[in-house]
Amino acid sequence: MKFEDIKVNVKLKLASLWTSFMFLYIYVDYFHLYMPGSLKDILAGKVFVFDISTVFLMIAMFFVTIPVLMIFLSVTLPAKTNRLTNIVVSIILIPYMLFNLAGEAWLHMYFAAVIEVVLLCIIIRYAWKWPRIET
Repeated sequence: MKFEDIKVNVKLKLASLWTSFMFLYIYVDYFHLYMPGSLKDILAGKVFVFDISTVFLMIAMFFVTIPVLMIFLSVTLPAKTNRLTNIVVSIILIPYMLFNLAGEAWLHMYFAAVIEVVLLCIIIRYAWKWPRIET
């Protein structure tokens, strides 16, 4: 008995990778709330060394919006633009994900950061090796 192996379009692969990345990204922040002292710091208006302000929350929202939009853009952008966008955005996000480990980082945060970086590297690889057609 053989199983059908359906070829998945690179756009769908990229969108699913961004979706996986997004889930990890959100859950790391969610699980951070369970770390001792985290809620006390938030109620005191601090996250790590940063004051919680409109500017801080806008910057945080900006960085969360990037992978959210990449899910959609990976499916809808034309191939050439899509390829470049996925490569550039992934390269930019890798150091940002590692910066998130600054300060007190627990094992779950290191684990998620490794997986996030691996997912971003896979995105870069798929985008870099985007299928070409002879013209």
